[in-house]
Amino acid sequence: MGKKKLDVMAKEREVFIHGQVDEEGNVIVPGCIRNGIDEQSANKIFDEMAEFAKYAFNKSHAACYAVIAYRTAYLKAYYPAEFMAATLNSFLGNLDKIPQYIDECKTLGIEILKPEINKSDAKFTTEYSGDFGTGTKSRSIAKVRFGLGSIKNVGTVPVNSIVKERKKNGPYKSFTDFCERIADEAVNKKCIESLIKAGAFDEFEQTRSTLLASFEGIIDAIQSSKKKGLDGQVSMFDLGSEQEKEEMNEIKYKFDEHEEMSNKELLSIEKEMLGIYISGHPLEKFRSQIEAQATINTIQLRELDEQMSSQSLMEEGARREKPKFVDGQKIKYVGIITSIKKKYTKNNKIMAFVTVEDLYGTAEILVFESAYLSAGKSLVEENIVVVDGRLSIREDDSTTIIANELKDFGEQKQRIFTLDLTTADEEQKEKLRGALRYFNGDRNNINVQIKIDGILKPCGQIYLTEQIQEVFEDILGAEKVKILS
Repeated sequence: MGKKKLDVMAKEREVFIHGQVDEEGNVIVPGCIRNGIDEQSANKIFDEMAEFAKYAFNKSHAACYAVIAYRTAYLKAYYPAEFMAATLNSFLGNLDKIPQYIDECKTLGIEILKPEINKSDAKFTTEYSGDFGTGTKSRSIAKVRFGLGSIKNVGTVPVNSIVKERKKNGPYKSFTDFCERIADEAVNKKCIESLIKAGAFDEFEQTRSTLLASFEGIIDAIQSSKKKGLDGQVSMFDLGSEQEKEEMNEIKYKFDEHEEMSNKELLSIEKEMLGIYISGHPLEKFRSQIEAQATINTIQLRELDEQMSSQSLMEEGARREKPKFVDGQKIKYVGIITSIKKKYTKNNKIMAFVTVEDLYGTAEILVFESAYLSAGKSLVEENIVVVDGRLSIREDDSTTIIANELKDFGEQKQRIFTLDLTTADEEQKEKLRGALRYFNGDRNNINVQIKIDGILKPCGQIYLTEQIQEVFEDILGAEKVKILS
């Protein structure tokens, strides 16, 4: 029953009711009838066991779940920043889910701060920008700070050394001060380069371009100076007051000055180092247009995978409800291309595995020859595209999208949800008014208009999905509900 093998269960039902004997007629399993239970009652008992096995657990287990649900709901309601920081830390080894929780932070009004050398610890932490005058931290203005340990190429040992030095001897005063103070620690050039790219030194006066062009020379100069110190040599920079030494350091360390990179380049290297966008997202300004065009997003793709991996959710009890997405279903996915892997099939036809990222994570797109050739110049990294395709849902693999067409994302003609009330009676109109009020809110994604005797009138906005459209179709009839552009 636990494996939901229906053919095996049918055989076991027979054994359960009538029992089992061997070739010589010896009773192996007595069965219900031999134990004085009639066949009808035995079938009812077996049916109850089969129903329970679909998805159920004992009361003590349910009680524990309820307690955990209550506690986490309480923490999220009263300590949202702390709760989200802990949640993000729990997924540090699985960056695929981080964007979903970053977006949840934005929904809750919690600002995510990028890593900073004088404020970040190893993991996500909370910061407060005010108090109530009594020393109590104001959680209404709490923010979550990205941890140094989550930056690519920055390991646990270097991060611990950086944080320990900062706590012991105070904040780093400049980039060169940082380099001098960690020179003897396990912090190599690759680590420092990654910190620069992630924006950890943005509080200092130099641009990231300048630091990337200069850091190796500065580190070499520090190491050379320390080597001379070990040899007993004294330079002019070692003489004078502390103020004079600081002024001399400005001369000693030469910065190769460069203008800052473009915002697109900064976001790109930030994504490379952090695995996600923190200070911004190239799709954010297109959020409303994307939500209007896309019929599926990465969160929904992950939910599909979770459902497929859970045996109990796939059986009869779950199948009574019409699934939102099915294998082969046509969908539209919008995102930015982050990688393209081209290959040739056995028939010498070109294809590509394309990773496309939306506001919530990444999806794998399979682009076969016809779609690949028609995509043309659209198939380039960091290009925002619309993928028209179909879902490929498999039990033993992640859900993928097979592209029928891949094209540049651009402004589309505005869609309008049109309801024909020409023949509607008062009961239908009353239900319609209730539905329009119910589905109106902060996430509205389409304008609504009504049609009476050929005359069109605007009627506000609603949040529309395929399921919500079916509600209106049930009220008026499918032929009376249209999406026009």
